[in-house]
Amino acid sequence: MNLRAIFQDFNPSKFVLYFCLLLFSVLLALRLDSTIQWSYWAVFLPLWIWKVVVITGATRGIYVWWKHPEYRTEGDSYVEFKAMLICLGLNLLLLMFELLACDNLEFKHHLWLLVFMPLFFISPVSIAACIWGFRHDRSLEFETICSVNILQFIFIALRLDRVIQWKWVIVFVPMWILMCLVCLIVLYYIIWSILFMRSTDVMAEQRRAHLILAITALALVLPFLTFEVLLANRLDGDNQYQFVAIMAPLYISLLTLMGMSFGQKGGNHWWFGIRKDFCQFLLEVCPCLREYGNISYKIHHDDDNEDSEEDAVADPTCRAPRTHHIITSSPTKCVVPVISIEMPD
Repeated sequence: MNLRAIFQDFNPSKFVLYFCLLLFSVLLALRLDSTIQWSYWAVFLPLWIWKVVVITGATRGIYVWWKHPEYRTEGDSYVEFKAMLICLGLNLLLLMFELLACDNLEFKHHLWLLVFMPLFFISPVSIAACIWGFRHDRSLEFETICSVNILQFIFIALRLDRVIQWKWVIVFVPMWILMCLVCLIVLYYIIWSILFMRSTDVMAEQRRAHLILAITALALVLPFLTFEVLLANRLDGDNQYQFVAIMAPLYISLLTLMGMSFGQKGGNHWWFGIRKDFCQFLLEVCPCLREYGNISYKIHHDDDNEDSEEDAVADPTCRAPRTHHIITSSPTKCVVPVISIEMPD
């Protein structure tokens, strides 16, 4: 196992995000099942940690940008710095929604339409951010999710305020439409992986990469779709499963996303003002980790070597290889004799 190959494409920001969401979903399920009686402010603690990391990292990056103007000419520094500011603004709006939602769950002071108002602002801003990211060849997954779910946010807020009395299965119609499109993409990946596996003109690495991509997409989408179906039926009263069991497929999807963060090279180098890859920065800060980061483990099968030696001993016709002595003029340079055979005229 090559540890360097695993961590060289590690995306720490996505790993922290998915880990915080996983921890929050576990605490929320336990709170909804009354297994724990914590305040919702404590249940939302993983989300507060996520926002503190984002705000601290962006503040440090802005300080380094202002303190060292010579860093602004390095590569795509301007694009990455603007991307960090966009991400900071969207996270601040999301923090406002989380504060209002937590307060409303705890005290029920506000209408849910007011609570969801920051998400209504996030959606158009996310659309503009997606257009900007497309022009500058940047991947913006969070902004894409927020931009396509504005109708879903409106339906959920109206249903929670009982402005509409639809069943939750109907409220989730925008999500069903989106998941149908995602399922088509997953089916496309599966078909292509099958075609690549049956093709003999494709290298083994490409076949393995397409197979891993199809399995990962299936492990991500199928559990999430199962979670949505179970949640809609639970809210409509069609089943009485505990929320821990309902959110179990969601845990699988989040764990899959955490695993995918080790192969998603990217991330903004201006977070915390480090201006370099996270793993490279970590190795410079902790030199003792280099000893483990540069080691690759390979399993040797000693049985094959023993069998070949036994066959050589058992076969009397096997001769020992001749040893050629090479004259060296220096420890690093070998002198090989040249044999010249002259042909008769």
